[in-house]
Amino acid sequence: MNKIKTSQDLVDLYEAMDDSRKKSLSDFADFLYAQAEPVSKEILPPDDIPRPEKETGVGAIKRLKVTYHMIESMAVFSDASSLMTDHMVKGRDVVEVIDEMEILFEAAYKKLIQEKLVQEDSSEQQR
Repeated sequence: MNKIKTSQDLVDLYEAMDDSRKKSLSDFADFLYAQAEPVSKEILPPDDIPRPEKETGVGAIKRLKVTYHMIESMAVFSDASSLMTDHMVKGRDVVEVIDEMEILFEAAYKKLIQEKLVQEDSSEQQR
């Protein structure tokens, strides 16, 4: 029985193809998409993990990654790492840095919700 390929498996196959086959695959994907109702992934709310009274920056990143498990953007993690660097190298207050990290993750979550709403509206208009 064939298992469903992961998105990375599909990317690897695509990258190994010549331009003609890439075009055929793209056309076929467009065809399949047009024939089916779009699958809408549910975006779950963040987990309610309380902030400890005393928390390190690394602990905050771990907590926020679990709290906002639906966020996959490396940009968020890159920005959180920059805040950690400000704390460790420049001596910024850890509470202030964690406050900003929480704002960063919450904003990324809200952006994800907004993008989903726009995508759903666009799909509705195309049908």
